[in-house]
Amino acid sequence: MGTNGSTMLEPLRQGLPPVDPTAVSGSASCALPARFDAVRGARTFTRSTLSQWGLDERFDDVALVVSELVTNALRHALPEDPRGPGGEPEPPVRLHLMRWSTRLVCAVRDPSEDRPGGAFSPERTEENFDLESGRGLFLVDSYSDSWGWHPLAGRLTGKVVWALFLLHD
Repeated sequence: MGTNGSTMLEPLRQGLPPVDPTAVSGSASCALPARFDAVRGARTFTRSTLSQWGLDERFDDVALVVSELVTNALRHALPEDPRGPGGEPEPPVRLHLMRWSTRLVCAVRDPSEDRPGGAFSPERTEENFDLESGRGLFLVDSYSDSWGWHPLAGRLTGKVVWALFLLHD
């Protein structure tokens, strides 16, 4: 994943119980284009990565969460102009999968600094809970063991929304 991913995810590591560095089994990352068919690519990437890690049995739950996180990033977090400071287009969304011996984390980075919202936000009311859209974070909460988000710092802008899956022997 490189130092960029390590720096980006440091607040996530701080929010989790201590992890023995020797227990880290793997990490994988992919850039996703600013198109909704990127969700299919994210699922394919997830299937391949989980298969390499021997976690095929976790695919359904993890893929559902990945799909929701990527869809939310594409729907709510893309800038009007996707070019970076140098004028070149930047991949607006990145999917990171990280595996330790006892946990798996899916993290989606996007360029928006706005907190995740929708029907599962703290501002949820009875009136908006039944809306057809906005249930993605409810599904993320239901299918993962925990989830959260944090803004990026330093040279990176945007945020990371992550979901944690505990792995059982």
